[in-house]
Amino acid sequence: MRQQRSRRASLSASLKIGDHWGHCRTQEEEESYIPFAQDSLVRQWNSMQNVAGGKQEKSQTPIQRNKYLLNINVGGKLFQIAYKVLARYPVTRLGKLALYTDPVKKLQLCDDYLVQKNEYFFDRDPSIFHYIFHFYRSGVLWVMDEMCPSNFVEEIEYWGIHLKYSQRCCRILLEEKRDELSEYLKIEKELEAELEPLESGTQFDGKFLGPFRKMVWNLIENPYSSVPAKIIAVMSSFFVLISIVGMTLSTVEEMKNKTGKMWMEQMEMICAIFFTSEYLMRLISSSSFKNFLRAAFNAIDLVAILPFYIQILFENLDDGDMQYHEELHKVENVSKLGKVLKLIKLMRIFRILKLARHSTGLRAFSFTMRQCYQQVCCLLLFIAMGVFTFSALIHSVEHDVPGTDFTSIPCAWWWAAVSLSTVGYGDTVPDTILGRMVAFVCISFGIILNGMPISILYNKFSDYYAKLKAHEMSQSLQLSRRIRLKERVLRKFSECWSADPRYYR
Repeated sequence: MRQQRSRRASLSASLKIGDHWGHCRTQEEEESYIPFAQDSLVRQWNSMQNVAGGKQEKSQTPIQRNKYLLNINVGGKLFQIAYKVLARYPVTRLGKLALYTDPVKKLQLCDDYLVQKNEYFFDRDPSIFHYIFHFYRSGVLWVMDEMCPSNFVEEIEYWGIHLKYSQRCCRILLEEKRDELSEYLKIEKELEAELEPLESGTQFDGKFLGPFRKMVWNLIENPYSSVPAKIIAVMSSFFVLISIVGMTLSTVEEMKNKTGKMWMEQMEMICAIFFTSEYLMRLISSSSFKNFLRAAFNAIDLVAILPFYIQILFENLDDGDMQYHEELHKVENVSKLGKVLKLIKLMRIFRILKLARHSTGLRAFSFTMRQCYQQVCCLLLFIAMGVFTFSALIHSVEHDVPGTDFTSIPCAWWWAAVSLSTVGYGDTVPDTILGRMVAFVCISFGIILNGMPISILYNKFSDYYAKLKAHEMSQSLQLSRRIRLKERVLRKFSECWSADPRYYR
């Protein structure tokens, strides 16, 4: 007899399999009767009981082999299936097990084989095998809603059963659940990538000035690594707000005097120095210069500091050109240079995007827009269609009215856009009854159009924001545990009180 292979640790050695049915059925009854596995067929036992009562069992219950039924043990539960039924599906694993005559090939199909009971063991999920067992009996593979689609597909692939044997309704529901699960896992993976920094501290091992660059990287990119890193993150947001406030106040008439300009220039210089230092620290701590240039946040940082240096360069060129043009009495290019300088100064507004690096809400909003770009593009398409349609309709019914503002379809675009957005400035209104009816339909369409994607975007935004906030709170809690500021302060006070002899009087 072939030597029995060692069984796995998960082969349910504490289970005793027994058949409660007699063996007095005829061949036709054996082939037609295929019982489902029942809990009553399984009873507890241990190995010591098996050793102690092995001789009694052998003497009391002689081994009877049935050549018409195949004994299958799936995860500790016994199933009996007729060979004739399994032979109908020769491509499946059990079909091959029933048709093969070579014992070596049979052992390759199962996980273990019990010689005493002629029982093939499979270390698989018995709850899902109930549906596999039902498939062999009825020829139809049923799929339940409460089952995990990935686990079910993995199980049927193991048993060699194709999904085409299931009903169309079950197959559609299963495929929908698989698509939803894959989409959910994809979003979770991208959200984890959004939470994690672009680089890790382990990338500096073995590189030039690795410990120093790692320390700088933790200060700049990982605000929850230490207290100085958190302070730098707060200072970055503070200087962004100061820069935006300074740019706003520079347009006020009262601040355009000499003293106001001097204060604004000094504030801008301080902010530019801080942003430049921050950018250089990120550049030094980057492990890959190419990846550093590709990062969106680093591009925003570069746009935040470029206007300051370009403004200095253009002002120097402006002074030299003024002397040259005063001699030649040509100042046309100087005015053009001033317009370019104003445009460069306006680029400082992009500094507010730096807040997205340390703002959970802005990161969640950006992630929501990336995940819902199809819905957003579809909304913009509907808005464009509505603008063109209703502008054409309002022009066709209002162009004959004397003194009308709808002289052409492009002139009616602004009215259609304002009406679809339900803003309604009232600067352009229709005069005829047909025109007002068109305006009513346009406003109603705008209400319906604006209401459709709001719930989708809001639900996804709230979900992403909650996950980002939970991750941020976990990191903040870890930092607070490391700092233990409150405990340290109380310990210092207790030490001071115990050291002062006046408290013992």
